Order: sequence, then C-alpha cells, then structure tokens
Amino acid sequence: MPGSGIPSIRAADERAIDRTGALSEDAVMRSASRAPLLAGLAAVVPLAIPACGGTPTPADGASISQKAALLDIDPALVFTTRVDGYDLASQSVGPANDDGLSATWVDEQTAAMITLRTSPGEPDAESCAATPMWDLPDAAVTCTEEAGLWHREGGGAHEFLVARDGATIWVIGPNGTPLDDLRRAAEAVHVPSDAELEALFADAPTEPPAPVERGDLPENGDGAPIQPSGPGG
Repeated sequence: MPGSGIPSIRAADERAIDRTGALSEDAVMRSASRAPLLAGLAAVVPLAIPACGGTPTPADGASISQKAALLDIDPALVFTTRVDGYDLASQSVGPANDDGLSATWVDEQTAAMITLRTSPGEPDAESCAATPMWDLPDAAVTCTEEAGLWHREGGGAHEFLVARDGATIWVIGPNGTPLDDLRRAAEAVHVPSDAELEALFADAPTEPPAPVERGDLPENGDGAPIQPSGPGG
C-alpha cells in the first residue's frame, strides 16, 4: 500500500536483527510500540479498497425488479452512472421510451446537466447514424465508435450511446455540458448497487401503479362506453 510506511517499518526492524537471528532490545521495544499502529492500518485497508475505483456490486435482480415496478420500468433497462461534481436529481427519475428509465445529474456550480435514458436493443453503426439526436431531431448526425462507445454529434450537440446486455443507454448533455464530462458519464454506466438503487427511486411511489378499471363498458361485445343522457336528452 503506497505511502503506508509498512515497508520502511519492516526494513528498519530487519536491520535491527543481529547475526544470531535475534532482535536487539531496542528493536523489540520499537516493535511493541508499533503494534497498535500496524493493527489499525490492517483494519483500514479493506475498507479503503472500494473507494479506490471500480464498479460497485450490483443490486440483485429481485430488488431491481421491485423498484422498477414502482414506475412501470423494465428492470433490464435500469442503469445508472456517476461523475465527480454531479449529483442525481431524484425528482427527475421516471419512465422513458415506453419502458425505459430517465434520470438527470446536475452540477450545481455550473448548472450543467447529464441525462441518462435507456431503451431496448443495442445500437450499431447504421442505427447510430440514422437515429435523430435527442434534443435536435432535425440535425444531421455523425456517429463514430470510440473505445466501445458510440459518440454522436449533430447541430453542435454531443451524445453518447452505450450498449449493455441488450439495452441502449443514451448519455445526453444539454446546457453545454463539457464533452469530457459526458464521456466520463458514458464510461461509468453500470447496473446500480443497492445504495444507488435506493437513490434512483427515492421519490418513486411506494406502490406500483394499479390498472385503471372502467366501470362504464358493456359486459359483452365491443360497444362504446355507456354514457347516460341527461334530462335534456
């Protein structure tokens, strides 16, 4: 572990070993005084590993399905991202593209935004160029593949498409969001962890939407809804 001091401590103690293989009295005293410090370092290292990078452990499928049902979203289309300086606007989370998910992250210092939208099916070169830009549907689209991402440009705007397990994740940057921020968001797309799942659906209703029941339809046939006339006919 760089900077921990553990290698230098061990080296110092090894130099204190005499030719008979025994530690000098001073070395024994130093080792005893350092024991609590080394124990503390050993306890901290496992906790520090997740913070050094990498994708968090995804939430289990049952948890994702339960949360997705609250907004009538296909659980296979539940993804998230993370970019330094941007915070999730939980009120922005909702359905998109029929059964996909939409969510927006905001940089409160600059008002820049990153919006993530998901849809079924993975993009290819042809569909990437043929699909209109999300915010500029009439702009001509240029699409290039960059390190596993599809970078789209049109009308001065930029988007990224990410393919994941049969899904397309759109990463969109309105309000002049820096291109590097968009790229980092696209690279960081992943299935949410338990904590991220809770954050995504923090403002969702607590119960899934109930089907609408119509009581004015005839019991048989395909007739129109029954609308009784008033006193005037």
